[in-house]
Amino acid sequence: MSFKHGGNIKEFAKNIGCRVDEVIDLSSNINFVKPQIDIDFNSLDISAYPNYDTLKESIAKNYKIKTNQLELFNGASTAIYSLFGQLDLKECSLYAPLYLEYKKSAILHGYKINYINRFTDIYHEIKENSLVVFVNPSTPDGEFYNLYPLLKKWIDKNATILIDESFLDFTPFESATNYINGYNKLYIIKSMTKFYSSAGIRVGAIISNSQNIKNIQKREPLWKISQFDSAYIQSSLRDKQFNQHSTVINNKNRDRVIELLEKS
Repeated sequence: MSFKHGGNIKEFAKNIGCRVDEVIDLSSNINFVKPQIDIDFNSLDISAYPNYDTLKESIAKNYKIKTNQLELFNGASTAIYSLFGQLDLKECSLYAPLYLEYKKSAILHGYKINYINRFTDIYHEIKENSLVVFVNPSTPDGEFYNLYPLLKKWIDKNATILIDESFLDFTPFESATNYINGYNKLYIIKSMTKFYSSAGIRVGAIISNSQNIKNIQKREPLWKISQFDSAYIQSSLRDKQFNQHSTVINNKNRDRVIELLEKS
């Protein structure tokens, strides 16, 4: 069985015999608008082990949570594999289509997978005491869902809930982080690489209540993110104009793409 991720434009260009700059890559959802970075990487002190306190404070402030409600990872993909392994459940429902790593992780950790087509059967029944995975906004279509009716159904089934909000920063919509203290089996994944245009910088996070985060940390290595990753994300978050600037440009270009497609 083969699993592949998009974004490898060098291999694609080589296979079809063209230059990389001739490829328009729509296979990975990375912001083409970049934040202003105000650091000199040559000046970073890498002689000491990294400390993540300042990075956690920056991310917690950005998402309006407490630092003890998040754990950092070497990208969202690593967070997925870690959480699937730590939860150690038997069955999961994947609301498809969704990020391929969820399927890979479920297979690796021995979960029985139930696929739910969110286009045609979003209120399909789930198994009691199972794991449910929902990407919101969704991928690849970008639809944002009002999760309240689904949350009620999942909670009634005593499900462990994983909401992937890797693309929420592109939108004005509300995060499910508002529910983490109301249900103790809710986990939210955040990716810092999509919106902040830094797929080569690997920083992701799991957000949950403080006790769940403590339990996750017990089985995590002490150092997972480099000083370079940490410095880049902190600098990105200091660019207070970036969110609005990115939104304006992305909305303008989205409208332009829609116009071109309608005329083609």
